[in-house]
Parts: sequence; C-alpha cells; structure tokens
Amino acid sequence: MVEEFKALLDSISREGMQDLINFIEERTDFYTAPASTRFHGDYEGGLVEHSLKVYEILKQKVETSTIPIEVSEDSLKLIALLHDICKVNYYKVDYRNAKNEQGVWEKVPYYTVDDTIPYGHGEKSVMMITEYIKLTPEEKYCIRWHMGFTEPKELYGTISAAYKKYPLALLMHEADLEATYFFNT
Repeated sequence: MVEEFKALLDSISREGMQDLINFIEERTDFYTAPASTRFHGDYEGGLVEHSLKVYEILKQKVETSTIPIEVSEDSLKLIALLHDICKVNYYKVDYRNAKNEQGVWEKVPYYTVDDTIPYGHGEKSVMMITEYIKLTPEEKYCIRWHMGFTEPKELYGTISAAYKKYPLALLMHEADLEATYFFNT
C-alpha cells in the first residue's frame, strides 16, 4: 500500500509537491500511523490504507455522480490522499492493563492522542498542505469539510453552504464515511 500511495503522490504535478512528499517521508509517521485510536484503521498503517480507500471511493463517486463534477485527477489525489494529513505525528503508543484469554492481567499497547498542533482537523490538514503547495479553493473546501455533519451543530449552516458551493466536498465527505464504516479503514 505504501508504494501505491507514493506512486500516486509522485504522479501529482504541482509546484512544491516534492517538498510535501519529502516532508511526509522524512518528518512524519504517515506510512505507519493509525487512522484513529478506535473508530477505524486503529492499527499500524491504518492511515495510508484509509487514505487509499477514500481515493478509490471518491474517484468512483465522481465518475458516477448524478450531476457533472469537473475535477482534475491531481485534485482528486490531493483531496483524498491528504485529507487526514493532520493525523501525522498525532497518535502515540501507550500501555494499559487488560486480561488476556486466560484471564491473566498483562500490559497491552493502545493508541492515544498527542496533539502538538491543536488547530482542528480539516483546517489543520489544509494548513499543513499549504505550507508546501498551493491548493485551489475547491480543494481547500473538500479537505476542510470532509468531516461533514460530525462537526459541531453550530457549523451545519456553513457546511451546507460549502456543499452547495462545491458538490465535490459532499462527495469527499461521503467517501470518507464509506471508507470508515463500510470498509473499517
């Protein structure tokens, strides 16, 4: 999966892309990080697996959309593959006591959050990406609002307006949900 992810990133033609790839490869745990602590992809490599599944689903959604969605392949890759870049260097392994199958207590590893850059979720991903490359407004909206209506209810009006302005952002949210709940990635 890592090689597939790298090949997709390498194929994106955007000024600064190589710097972003170098950041991912040299200064983050993207390829080994989980996608969450317990909800989906809560295992080593879960983040890259989840990102690839979101890309696969988003691409299919765009191709079969009931309304025409004009988007470049590079934009699809950026949006889907990097929507959760905010999760790099975010999870840490800790240990807790739990009973094993024989009923004996033992220390077992689990993921915990160590948020050293408390800047939100989607907005943090946008911030991190734009430190290296320029994103289009549509790409920013798609990444920022990929969590959809799991955001606080006070933002529902804003989310609805964003989805009306950029329908691709709604498809991105749906792709993220499907990858999470249908495929547990």
